[in-house]
Amino acid sequence: MAKVKPFCGVRPPREYVQKVASKPYDVLDSDEARAEAGDNEMSLYHIIKPEIDFEPGTDEADPKVYDRAVVNFKKFQEKGWLVQDKKENYYIYAQTMDGRTQYGFVVAASVDDYLNGRIKKHELTRREKEADRMHHIEINNANIEPVFLAFPTNTVLEDIIAKTAKTEPEYDFVSEDGIGHTMWCIGDDATIAAITEAFAGIPNLYIADGHHRTAAAAHVGEEKAKADPNHTGNEEYNYLLAVCFPQSHLKVMDYNRVVKDLNGLTEEEFLAKVAEHFTVEDKGTEIYKPNALHNFSLYLGGKWYSLTAKEGTYDDNDPIGVLDVKVSSDYILRDILNIQDLRTDKRIDFVGGIRGLGELKQRVDSGEMKMALALYPVTMQQIIDIADSGNIMPPKATWFEPKLRSGILIHKLD
Repeated sequence: MAKVKPFCGVRPPREYVQKVASKPYDVLDSDEARAEAGDNEMSLYHIIKPEIDFEPGTDEADPKVYDRAVVNFKKFQEKGWLVQDKKENYYIYAQTMDGRTQYGFVVAASVDDYLNGRIKKHELTRREKEADRMHHIEINNANIEPVFLAFPTNTVLEDIIAKTAKTEPEYDFVSEDGIGHTMWCIGDDATIAAITEAFAGIPNLYIADGHHRTAAAAHVGEEKAKADPNHTGNEEYNYLLAVCFPQSHLKVMDYNRVVKDLNGLTEEEFLAKVAEHFTVEDKGTEIYKPNALHNFSLYLGGKWYSLTAKEGTYDDNDPIGVLDVKVSSDYILRDILNIQDLRTDKRIDFVGGIRGLGELKQRVDSGEMKMALALYPVTMQQIIDIADSGNIMPPKATWFEPKLRSGILIHKLD
């Protein structure tokens, strides 16, 4: 059963929140973070991307960069840009994009639940990325950024969301990318107890986004527990900062592919090979978007094609075999184009659905890429099925949007 608790959030005063809050550390590079921060000394990038305080080109892993994060985190608190709540609260955080709003509970989630598999993952993590975030958490003694979890929709929690949404929020602003952010503090003891009890009845939570942050936070908690001779299990380091969304609120976007060459084939030869496992329809020059599971969109030679996978290329009764990312990886990228490892092959790149299919067309038309392949989005239920089966999602399969805004809430580990 999912174990969560309220916590004393560290957060900006209302008048500063829009200046402090930032995109997550891993969705932009150092130069982009430096440009976005500009002359805003309150930007959280000074804590989560502290290399921006040094000359361009400074190594993110340089010890002085980590040290600057600690200095800046302390500075933000001394100047009153970040203030810790006196009382333990739960929080509800809502994001609005394209007229759709998703509501999540901001909680302290159990490290043990991750270590014991009750917080389920669907992606592999890379040790060096985990190590980076572990060090950042350790030296700041805080989860500066939240992880993004999902749970099966629960009527009690939905009722709490509905009631809370009718009240005055603590924060309500629109970030520069057009995403609306609204946050409420829940300090009422009866509501806090109801939230804790409702989560206790949920068997599993699922990592939607932020596998490296989750693993890093859990391993820091695990190490602190081992090092503490008076460990009881109730210490704050036994919990990590999470925003938990009902499954029904979330929308997974498509995650598409662009490839530099056709592995020595002509366009005609390539299409002929594709036709062995897909029904190929010429859709002309107008952008064609996949319209159902097992339907793909191919852009090649100035034309769009509909590709419909033939029987036998997929298995709708298997949590992995049903995935279009596997079908396309096996029958197009691997068998025809000889792209064996999506994580390391330099001939392929990936484009999140937020950029639209026009981005695929542009990258091919520019001559940078030879062809593009658009996929029908994975569903949240498919992610849950894979996590429940103990399997791992193929690489580059899911793109969640909007991303959680960092700096709205921070969780200290002491």
